Amino acid sequence: MVEFVSYTGKYPNLCSGVLTLCIDGEEVRFGHDYFESWETDGNYDEFWATGGACGFYADGEDYIDHDEWQLIELNLPEKYKPYGEEMINVFNENVYWGCCGGCL
Repeated sequence: MVEFVSYTGKYPNLCSGVLTLCIDGEEVRFGHDYFESWETDGNYDEFWATGGACGFYADGEDYIDHDEWQLIELNLPEKYKPYGEEMINVFNENVYWGCCGGCL
């Protein structure tokens, strides 16, 4: 069972942050805070990517598309691979869909 606890990502870096999930009663963190050392924070790497996009049209107008977060199964530790679909579903249900447009 996977439950949402928290996510620190927000504008202008919605796609980057620390996701805390409760997986079978164990609190687990994925992703890294910008100002903390990735080597020592004890978190697993991100397993998600934005389904949205942002950029500029040829005429210079900007665009922001929002869509579901996508699972990157390769980034999941082996012990959490069986929970992958449930984890991304919980993420999509609780975190505003990317892209936030902060990259513009």
